[in-house]
This record gives sequence, structure tokens and C-alpha cells, in this order.
Amino acid sequence: MKTVQQIDALRRITASLKKPLGLVPTMGYLHEGHLSLVRNAKMDCKSVAVSIFVNPTQFGPSEDFENYPRNLEMDLRLLEKEKVDVVWMPTNEEMYPSDYQTWVTVEELARKLEGLKRPGHFRGVTTVVAKLFHAVQPDKAYFGQKDAQQSIVIQRMVQDLNMSVEVVVCPTIREPDGLAMSSRNSYLNLEERKAANVLYRALMKAQKAFEGGEHDADRLRKILSDTLAEEPLARPQYVSVADLKTLHELEGSITKALLSMAVYFGDTRLIDNIVLVD
Repeated sequence: MKTVQQIDALRRITASLKKPLGLVPTMGYLHEGHLSLVRNAKMDCKSVAVSIFVNPTQFGPSEDFENYPRNLEMDLRLLEKEKVDVVWMPTNEEMYPSDYQTWVTVEELARKLEGLKRPGHFRGVTTVVAKLFHAVQPDKAYFGQKDAQQSIVIQRMVQDLNMSVEVVVCPTIREPDGLAMSSRNSYLNLEERKAANVLYRALMKAQKAFEGGEHDADRLRKILSDTLAEEPLARPQYVSVADLKTLHELEGSITKALLSMAVYFGDTRLIDNIVLVD
């Protein structure tokens, strides 16, 4: 496994790798969710690159950039075990030099849900992912369903900008109690961690109702909200039943939808989602 920081050195390495080349973009502090993406990439591709970069431009001014969990030594140990070909760890200065002024923006999709609550977040995401794609030149790039809106936004960017990379969205990896794996789970204290599985319970109750014939969008939203309200430590920021492509909130009877939510436990904000299809 090779490790590199500079783009020029990265390109020399990737040019020599066998194709197809898969890319797994990460912000580090790797867990089983990230490693599942690496394994999917290894199954599909002859070579795999992983990027580790805590992207400052996708964090708001009051968010957790400085405190975001980091453990590069652990990350490299895990990736070595997975037999990754190259790990790219660019510096902030490499990605955003002092005179940087170019941004990539997906307009409508990035204003919904997470974009509404975290202004500027997706501008940072799409810009850094575009830069990662440009530097690595992967044939396929792997993202997790847990960040459903992120995947939808990136797929739209790839489509609109005619990028020659296939975006592969892999299933959410969960803890035994259903909580979606996330680096931010490490912020939770014991009481908050126990409470946090209410996200999954809410999604499962809505899914069970849908499978039992409840297809009204408002009633499904109410199931989500009512279940979250049963947990005193949960402070919902939003619950959503949205169109899978446009992310517009749905009304009336539905046949498919993205159910998603953002919920605070103490100072920790967690997101989760499932897809419903009749």
C-alpha cells in the first residue's frame, strides 16, 4: 500500500495501477461502514484508492470541523489490512491554496433537507468530490446510503458535468441495535448512545406501516415524528418523506420515497434514512 499527499505524486501512482480503478472518498476515522465500501470496490475493481481528507469547506462556522474525530495511524492500519493500493491524504493547502476561488454547486438538490439546515454544506461536498475525481480519475466511486442526499447530489453533479465515473451507492452498515455507523457516534455518551437507536426504530415503524398498506406521506411522517417523541433525549431537526430523485416533500399516496431525518442527541447531530418502494 502506497501513501501520498501531493497530487502530482498521486497521479504518477494511479497512472500505473490496473484498471478499473475504484475510489473510496473518506474523512478518516474509519469504521466498518467505510471498510464495506473498500470491500465493494475491491470486488468490482482491479485497483482501489482511498482518500482521507477532513474537508473544511463542508463544515459550517458553528459545526465540528476542529473536533471531528481523527486517527490517521488507525486508518492506515485498517486500509493496509484491506490491501488498498494507494491512500491519498492531501493537506488543506494542497486542496485549497490561499488564492482558491472555484466552486462546484448543484443548485436545487443541494437546497433540500441537509442543505436547508446546513447552508453551504453541499457546495463544499461537491467541490471536494469534483477535485477528488479530477485528481484520482477513478472508473468507479463508492459512497454509503447513510448519506443518501449526498449520493443523490453527487450523482447529479456527475451527470450534469459529463464526468466519466460511475457512482456506486452501497447499503448502510449498522450496529447490532440498528444505529447507522458514523464517525460522529463517538461523540455520544452512554445514555445518548442508548437513546440514538430511536432513529432506526422510527424508520422501521414507518417501513412496517408502509408494507402494511399505509401509503399516505403525511401519516408516514407522523409515525416518524411520534416515534422520535417517545425518546426524551432525541431532538429532531427534521423528518422527511421525499421524492427519490428531486427530494421534494411528497403529499398524498406514495409508491416510493426516501424517508430521512436529522436528530440531535445532546450536541451530536445524527442522520439516517431508508428507501421505501412498493
